[in-house]
Amino acid sequence: MVFTENETTELKSTYTDDIRKEILAFANTRGGKIYIGVEDDGSICGVSNPDTIIQKISNSLRDTVKPDITMFLCFKTKSVSKKKIIEIDVQCGTHKPYYIASKGLRPEGVYVRQATSSVPASDFAIRQMIKDTDGDNYEDMRSLNQQLTFNKLSDEFKKRKLDFKKKQMKTLGLTDNSGLYTNLALLLSDQCPHIIKAATFAENDKSNFQDRFEFTGSLLQQLEDAYKYLDMRNNTRATFSGMYREDHFDYPDVAIREALLNAIVHRDYSVSASILISVYQNRIEIISVGGLAGGISYDDMMLGVSYCRNKKLADVFYRMKLIEAYGTGIEKIMSSYSGREEKPDVKVSSGAYKITLPNLNEPEDEDDSTPSGTLGPNKNIEKTYSMFRKRKKLTRAEIEAALGVSTSTARRIIEQLLLAGLIKKYGSTRAAVYELVRK
Repeated sequence: MVFTENETTELKSTYTDDIRKEILAFANTRGGKIYIGVEDDGSICGVSNPDTIIQKISNSLRDTVKPDITMFLCFKTKSVSKKKIIEIDVQCGTHKPYYIASKGLRPEGVYVRQATSSVPASDFAIRQMIKDTDGDNYEDMRSLNQQLTFNKLSDEFKKRKLDFKKKQMKTLGLTDNSGLYTNLALLLSDQCPHIIKAATFAENDKSNFQDRFEFTGSLLQQLEDAYKYLDMRNNTRATFSGMYREDHFDYPDVAIREALLNAIVHRDYSVSASILISVYQNRIEIISVGGLAGGISYDDMMLGVSYCRNKKLADVFYRMKLIEAYGTGIEKIMSSYSGREEKPDVKVSSGAYKITLPNLNEPEDEDDSTPSGTLGPNKNIEKTYSMFRKRKKLTRAEIEAALGVSTSTARRIIEQLLLAGLIKKYGSTRAAVYELVRK
């Protein structure tokens, strides 16, 4: 029998702990055989205690390698030239990548076979092995980081009197069949690598920062911190009716809450970009990575059709009563602005999603202080009415451009003209046309 090292054959004169690397490399590539008691040149030196060596190798692999690789190994003791050698037949594993537990799913812990050598796998090769084994669903794929803690998640489950043990972790999808943490676990762990970036601006553009914050940790912690950040900036304006005072928030609380939940639950976590929150004087913008999933369109979404990209993450949020049902978020946001000319705006591209919440108490322009429902002496209203008398029909965008005012100001002018009975509205809010009422 002639022994030669190649891509599927490794020769070892004696047993050392490094033999784990060779076994991992074969299991992570195309399989192969390892012979112990054979020199690099193919000559037989033999081993004196094959049973003891086999036991050492088996114990070492059970204690130090993940996932369990022993089912893909076959040990044999053979006699060659009247000397005993050990043959280890390593099959290509079905749950790659296999790795040294103390090193983790990193190049120093994962090995592959290249020609006659066992070498560390690249980050790309590790991710590809996980993808090939676990599929394309990000939530179900094994986390590259297996050193995870769940202090925030555990606390939140305890508050809601929900169990958080190994059985529940498996049921929820935080661990796979081998007991390894999934990417869902990574997102809910204290080590979650994704962040939310927030900033407040003094004006209605990005020219003047007031503050910047980054929210880290478990997605539950990020949700809590981002909500507190926006809640602190959700100011109130007081109005009086006789002796009674009414406070009006800049933004409906339900709109802020649902917009944050949508951004977090539906985001594409296979992309490393952050969720962005921008607070301006007249609006809040929330941008989340990932367009619409499942082939649904913008019109489908506005009708309430929903396809959840992260179904298991949504299920965790549902169990924690953070969300009520799939597909109701946009409807709730729009309903919270019911009866107002200002409406939330949703824009979707192939790779991102942005929702804009208009400020219901946006400071009025200096020359636009006429109370809603009256038609007092106001230059912009007079100019707009004159435009209607000349052109008969106008859109909100045309009024906004002609006067050089904000969208909210143009809407208030239109509202006052409508209430005064001077114009009529035709069409939906987005494409509405306003026409002069002939008297």
